[in-house]
Amino acid sequence: MSESEKPVTLQSYIRLCAVVFLVVVCTTSAMIATSFSHLGEGWTLKVTIILAIAVVNALLVAGYLMHLLSEKKLIYTVLGFTVFFFIGLMGLTVWATNGFPPGTVSH
Repeated sequence: MSESEKPVTLQSYIRLCAVVFLVVVCTTSAMIATSFSHLGEGWTLKVTIILAIAVVNALLVAGYLMHLLSEKKLIYTVLGFTVFFFIGLMGLTVWATNGFPPGTVSH
């Protein structure tokens, strides 16, 4: 019997959720600590570190608590298309930021 075919007991699921919860609390605490720390000049390093921690946090929540790590290929395909189109829409938004119609004035 492989790891993915092993039956899940309530006890093991609660233990997994508790571990994920503790890691989420730790990563959230790390984001808060980073925001108050004095890391170099400016804020770019802080924002980069906080975003990296937030990505780990989101992967844990989506992967374990939302059960995305055990989903089928169709779910990943739909998620892939969603990410692709979201990035495309954000790119179009940034590209058209200063694109005003002729004869208009931006204020």
